[in-house]
Amino acid sequence: MSSTVPRAHPSPGLAPVEDRFINRELSWLDFNERVLAMAEDRAMPLLERLKFTAIFAANLDEFYQVRVATLRRQQVAAPGLRSADGLTAGQQLSLVAERAGELAGRHARLFSRQLRRRLGSAGIRILRWGDLDDEERRSLSLGFVERVFPVLTPLAVDPSHPFPYISNLSLNLAVTLREPRDRQIRFARVKVPPLMSRFMAVDERGFVPFEELIAANLGMLFPGMEILSYHPFRVTRASDLDFDDDGAEDLLRALEAELARRRFSPTVRLEVDRRMPARVVSLLSRELQLADRDVQRLPGPLGLADLWSLVELDRPELKDPPFQPATPPQIIRAAAGGSDMFATLDGGDLLVHHPYDSFSDTVQALIEQAAGDPDVLAIKQTLYRTSGESPVVDALVDAAGAGKQVVVLVEIKARFDEQANIAWARMLEQAGCHVVYGLVGLKTHCKLAMVVRRSGDGLQRYVHIGTGNYHPTTAALYEDIGLLTTDPVLVADVSHLFNLLTGYSRQSKYESLIVAPLDMRPRIIELINAQAQRAAAGMPSGVTMKMNSLVDEAVIDALYDAGRAGVEVDLIVRGICALRPGVRKLSERIRVRSVLGRFLEHSRVYRFGAGEDDEFWIGSADMMHRNLDRRVEALVRVDGESHRARLRRILELGLADTGAWLLAADGTWARQPLDGHPEISVQESLMLAAHRAATDR
Repeated sequence: MSSTVPRAHPSPGLAPVEDRFINRELSWLDFNERVLAMAEDRAMPLLERLKFTAIFAANLDEFYQVRVATLRRQQVAAPGLRSADGLTAGQQLSLVAERAGELAGRHARLFSRQLRRRLGSAGIRILRWGDLDDEERRSLSLGFVERVFPVLTPLAVDPSHPFPYISNLSLNLAVTLREPRDRQIRFARVKVPPLMSRFMAVDERGFVPFEELIAANLGMLFPGMEILSYHPFRVTRASDLDFDDDGAEDLLRALEAELARRRFSPTVRLEVDRRMPARVVSLLSRELQLADRDVQRLPGPLGLADLWSLVELDRPELKDPPFQPATPPQIIRAAAGGSDMFATLDGGDLLVHHPYDSFSDTVQALIEQAAGDPDVLAIKQTLYRTSGESPVVDALVDAAGAGKQVVVLVEIKARFDEQANIAWARMLEQAGCHVVYGLVGLKTHCKLAMVVRRSGDGLQRYVHIGTGNYHPTTAALYEDIGLLTTDPVLVADVSHLFNLLTGYSRQSKYESLIVAPLDMRPRIIELINAQAQRAAAGMPSGVTMKMNSLVDEAVIDALYDAGRAGVEVDLIVRGICALRPGVRKLSERIRVRSVLGRFLEHSRVYRFGAGEDDEFWIGSADMMHRNLDRRVEALVRVDGESHRARLRRILELGLADTGAWLLAADGTWARQPLDGHPEISVQESLMLAAHRAATDR
């Protein structure tokens, strides 16, 4: 299964590429700046601000591991290759280094100058060693001797000791020292153990960063030496998988080997304490083979993704009020009558919107009930990411133990979850599940589940298809939409797609699905073009798209053509957007906004048309090259009028959200001005609706 669809060519009269497209890397950094703006929002509860501070740091880590690493490889392999907006890899790396450096500095200053102080005022003090009294120092030092000292391995650097390997995202101390009465300055590296708590509790007074405890006891690591200085530093390495699975006889073993090699991948960033002496920075840069632009000099502490441990403190007064998802009324009525999920779906399709609708009472309940139902013969499911303690996986194991046929497609190439998914795959195999790894050369990203059950003299199939992973934890934090159905046309399509993923099916026609990389790009462009034709004929038209990212040039050019034909286009794009809205004679009818909030806006909803004759598609795919060309993705058409009305309402609220960021023609983002209008939040509105539904029962 491969994409052979040629890229669409822009229509005559479209602007040059540098005027049509925003650079995707810079657009991603703009997205992370919006995350940073959430952390800077003084109206937000303190630990929620800290959460966005940690998210920004983790996002930037991933950006360097994947995108910057890719640009560096491209700079070597194809230095003349240009991005959609006309930039070489070298030009992009220069722009990225400048922009990312600015944001990293702003992020570090936010924590060191503002959030740290506010945390202290709230009783969550992040202390320095000098802030502790003698008794606290003695207590921590005793713990250091007993539990930390045996773990540490100081590594010298001199002619007989080569520069040590520095692991990805590890926090380290660069120590300069010398022997007494000797002028020669020596260098050593001490790694901060990653499996121990980064912030160590000091009674009720607060927390001490782990690296400060180690620094205060360096004399134990280097007895008889004079410690001259110590400064934290942190290294980021390329971490995206770069291997060809076309010839891998055993994909599992090939991936495990690649993960082992990834530990030694090239470095792409060095973060140092801003007080680190220039000679030490120079030594690290030289040994790690990094240019000055790859070095970020920051106020400590470094590695602020570790703030998650403080975000999770039991301080409800410093967090958003708890939210309880609602159980759909169809399920409540069925349960009151002694019925289950199967009876509910026999009575009609169910559209679920997480986290406002309970994941555990809907999608999870379907899999759990299927595992225990003697009439269920088979369960088929894709797993892209799931949680450490997964009731969904537990149910699949139970089903296999009960003798049901369980087929699980585990995407072991899911970025940064590869090792966890390998463990899931082996565990599921040992439990008796049939585990498959998808199609050669493609990631399986579609979200599908199917239950086959005896019903009377025949079989009934129950299907879930959605926009999010089967991950109970993220289902409470990510906004996603799913359709549960027994519709015979749709379940036949899903059955064919499972057969394609697990066997040798060459099914190429789907009635209710659009499948990538088979034909998603041309089908989406066809739907956009149909609206352009309606507008040209003076008929009502419109395109509204809600997605994580919009990068694909062919889809963007189709949207430009539609706008020029008179179609009103509204785009809700959480992350990257390479389209320029509001450009005269190009995109005057196109508007782009980004919504961030308490929940991660993750669903993909595509609406074509205006009024009540519109057409809706939901699914796993963003409009990006990787989704359209290198992944198995699925969009499903949602036909029920009540479900379409609900999707219409979700999009309307998103377009009315007064906290959204708006994208300007010059590529800059700005918060939408209220201009005297009342504040509207799509997430607050939907939480309130869920609460009312629960209390009205």
